[in-house]
Amino acid sequence: MWTLPNILTMGRIIALPFMFVCFFVESHVGIVATYICFGLYVLAALTDFFDGWAARKFNQISAFGTFLDPISDKIFVGCLLVLLVGFGRLDGLWMIPVLMILFREFLVSGLREFLGPHNVKLPVTNLAKWKTTLQMVALGFLVLAPALPYVLQVGQWSLLGASILTVITGWGYMKAGWTFMKLADQNK
Repeated sequence: MWTLPNILTMGRIIALPFMFVCFFVESHVGIVATYICFGLYVLAALTDFFDGWAARKFNQISAFGTFLDPISDKIFVGCLLVLLVGFGRLDGLWMIPVLMILFREFLVSGLREFLGPHNVKLPVTNLAKWKTTLQMVALGFLVLAPALPYVLQVGQWSLLGASILTVITGWGYMKAGWTFMKLADQNK
């Protein structure tokens, strides 16, 4: 259980409370907290790539890691989106991309959970990987927003782009799942 990939995966979740503190002390400490939070974000975001790479490279793919990795991703992104909304970096109409992303994550997770006992896999598509990349870049800009001019707007528009890809990839997963559900109902 305590392999490098699993430690990296858990690192994303462990970083969240520290990032949360940075958001709260930002108004008192200033820009230093923003840069610390951004540094924590970058390290946590990099673990999303390196945990899978390390698991394959060192042949340390485990049931625990396979279970925890997607959950860790969703906890990390979901909590960060809530923080960004709570601290006003995503407000008004900018909350629509947040809702789209969260809706898709719950929907696809539920679909995978439903299809799992039927041995139906929904592999991650290349477009979904691009969605994740754009989403992580957008979140990085939004974390860094208080420190630099125009970074907030770049983050918001990038998150909108990621949410559009979120809808497209979510629709693809739903079509694949729907096809299986129709076949399963016909075979009853």
